[in-house]
Amino acid sequence: MAETVRKNPLLTALAAVLLLSLIISTGVVLTLHLRFIYYNDIKALYIEEMSGMPEEKIRENYDVLIDYNLVWNQEPLKFPDFPMSVSGETHFREVKRIFDVFQILFIVSLAAMTFLWIKAKSLRNGRYARITGYCCFGIVAALGLFALIGWDRLFVLFHKVFFNNDFWVFDYTTDPVITILPDTFFLHEAILILAVVLTGGALALIFGIKAKHRGK
Repeated sequence: MAETVRKNPLLTALAAVLLLSLIISTGVVLTLHLRFIYYNDIKALYIEEMSGMPEEKIRENYDVLIDYNLVWNQEPLKFPDFPMSVSGETHFREVKRIFDVFQILFIVSLAAMTFLWIKAKSLRNGRYARITGYCCFGIVAALGLFALIGWDRLFVLFHKVFFNNDFWVFDYTTDPVITILPDTFFLHEAILILAVVLTGGALALIFGIKAKHRGK
């Protein structure tokens, strides 16, 4: 069975891509749902003082934003305490599309990976997992190095890559919701995503190495 994998590099590559997609999308989806990170940041980043709003109101508006970004929610975004400009509304809609893609990618890659694991017994030599593990380490190392050079530069680069406009540059006078969304919070979210990718990569590599030794 192990010999079948060596003669089928396309299957190995497909499994590696699917597993990498699953790990990355898991990091994004998990970060989206872990609201306590933001709740902790309300005090840690002095968001009450920055926005002039009590914690209860801040949480309520943040929860509305997170609910809006869930893939099954197709209702328009409407903050209970913040007006929105046309450009602000457009940006949030574009952000939702990105989150929708990652949530769908999570479901599809999980289903496809499960199917391959059941049907393609030859994949259990773990070669695809080792490839995925190395890719995860490479991604984390590259982004981590870039972040060390300058988080602000990485933050700007991300928006330039994923958005073809400057609507993400919020003006607090027209889109005051930005007062409850400091850049440092997004840094914390990015760290969590990278931590999940790093952990997933480590687990994939451990599995791949053990599977390789078992196959000898």
